[in-house]
Amino acid sequence: MRSFKIPKTAALAALIAAVPFTGAYAASAGFYTPRTAGLIDQAQSVDQGITAARQMDKIKPDEARSLHVRTAHISRVAQRAATAGHGSISAPQYQQLVAQLDHVSQSLRNATGSSPLIGDGADGGYYPNG
Repeated sequence: MRSFKIPKTAALAALIAAVPFTGAYAASAGFYTPRTAGLIDQAQSVDQGITAARQMDKIKPDEARSLHVRTAHISRVAQRAATAGHGSISAPQYQQLVAQLDHVSQSLRNATGSSPLIGDGADGGYYPNG
């Protein structure tokens, strides 16, 4: 029987794609509403993806540090807003935080080369989606 070895890039891409969903709603049993808990959990998951990418030498230390800082800021703002809102975040602020977190996640995917490509190659190439 043959054993197949998964390239590091494919393993990292799979990890980065799965990480935002691994902790969804883990904190919802407590103080936060499910939507707020999901946002905080996603921020933690993106942070774990940054750590994994750094450990696999897919991103440089200063880039990882910058992404960690941005993710931690989003998480802190979400937690402060939820505390002020008795466990909930207003819809506009929630949408803003989700957009910021998505931008960090996309930056991580771009930095690791795992962002999906768009185009069919007919014009001479495929282009990163981001």
